[in-house]
Amino acid sequence: MSVRTRDWLKFVSLVGVAFVFGLLFASALNLTPKSTAAVLPTLPTQAQTPIPAARPAAQLGDAFVAVSNRVRPAVVYVSSARTERADNNSQIPAPFRDFFQTPGQPRRPQVEEGSGTGFIVSTDGYILTNNHVVAGADRVNVKLFDKREFKNVRVVGTDPQTDVAVLKIDATNLPTVTLGNSDSTNIGEWVLAIGNPLGEEFDFTVTAGIVSAKGRPLIGLARGGLQIQDFIQTDAAINPGNSGGPLVNIRGQVIGINSAIASGTGYYTGYGFAIPINLVHTVFDQLVTTGHVTRSVIGISVTDAGEADAKAVGLPDSDIHGVVVDDYTGENSPAKDAGIEQGDVITALDGQPVSYTAQLQQIIGFKKPGDKVAVTFWRQGAGQKTISVRVIGATADMDKTAARSKGNGDSDEPASSTPKSSTRALGIGVQPLTPDDLSQDNRLARVASFGGGMVVTNVSPEGPAYGLLFTEADGVYSVIMNVNGKPTRNWEEYRAAVKDLKKGQVVTLRVFQFGRNSDGGQERIVRLEL
Repeated sequence: MSVRTRDWLKFVSLVGVAFVFGLLFASALNLTPKSTAAVLPTLPTQAQTPIPAARPAAQLGDAFVAVSNRVRPAVVYVSSARTERADNNSQIPAPFRDFFQTPGQPRRPQVEEGSGTGFIVSTDGYILTNNHVVAGADRVNVKLFDKREFKNVRVVGTDPQTDVAVLKIDATNLPTVTLGNSDSTNIGEWVLAIGNPLGEEFDFTVTAGIVSAKGRPLIGLARGGLQIQDFIQTDAAINPGNSGGPLVNIRGQVIGINSAIASGTGYYTGYGFAIPINLVHTVFDQLVTTGHVTRSVIGISVTDAGEADAKAVGLPDSDIHGVVVDDYTGENSPAKDAGIEQGDVITALDGQPVSYTAQLQQIIGFKKPGDKVAVTFWRQGAGQKTISVRVIGATADMDKTAARSKGNGDSDEPASSTPKSSTRALGIGVQPLTPDDLSQDNRLARVASFGGGMVVTNVSPEGPAYGLLFTEADGVYSVIMNVNGKPTRNWEEYRAAVKDLKKGQVVTLRVFQFGRNSDGGQERIVRLEL
């Protein structure tokens, strides 16, 4: 071994010994450098201690999940299409349309598409939805929650008056919903709305809310007096595309068909409306059995009773309910023949209380023609009575006058511009109709046959008639035909009818009204508390 090699080994040995002693010294002085790497804590997978106060909310959430899982498989996506001849110049008078047509370009058929929701009510494929989802469609398709699709689905029947339609797909062993009892539904109950808002992109969406109100009419939705409006109002979010979907209670039972929203924009603003399932059930049975719905009537037009109506007939102040008989809907009126009079307040049918117009419509409407119904009513000066009335099948002309909302009227121009005269007791001004008035306007034929009446020329904002009687300024022509049963065909009769009226008294007026866009008029009963 050479001297150089021995010297190199000595050097390496000395360096090794020095390194070992250095480590020992640093350890003794705690000088070992620490790692700068972060040490992550272990995340808890569950709360170590439950929160008792949060337990009810958690249980409610679990209930929502359970109901959603139970009902969603029976909900379907409904798409419809209608083919029309394209004509973008439809607003141009026919003789000039060819001038706006591109030369050599054919007018292609235009396909209008729509979508909505439905839900399966039988294992063999019957589906409930809205009439307006499939109305006028040439083709209806259905997609199930499990992604199966059915083309050209059969429309079993539709009922525009209740906005209900029944579809049928060819399938078996399908999931179904459970129908509840909408009559026993309470305001404030939790509900879920399930459907396809804004199209297929958001299909099978679930929203939650409560039952906000019951027995709601929708102004502007009705098209005819036989249309039954008895909607359940909910604040569960409903948007276009939800139509036809189920409104479900916390027990997983369908209590209504989501049908409409009240919105200035056309989108959800907190007010959704559903058709009560009890009403739907009756319509469904008829559509499946016969393909159409038969309705019955007793030949009257009615409005909801108010405080003055209740006082006039003797109902207790704490029990203001029922509907007022305004008029008869034709010469063949079973109610008139049975002895029901204008101004009577109907409070029950077959012992079942009637609080508002839609309840009377439903009870009468779905009876069979020829059936009898026990009508309980209160009459001014006579108290409570009950009589039997035989119902008849509804006809098309009855649809125009079967029911109205109190205070509604079409705009109109007055037929007379005679001077005004005030009557302090009623807070109105009146003038008698002249023979020329009665003969020149065929809408006054009923007034003419009665012998005349007093046209309302002004209504005092501070008077009892404000908001109940309408004048030229309101665009409605109102004629008072009698006061408390006394005719008012001229000044002499009118003064005699009103001379003994006293403060606090309830006065019953028989009024005939019509508007600018109406072909005929309508009688109604107006009650004023002086």
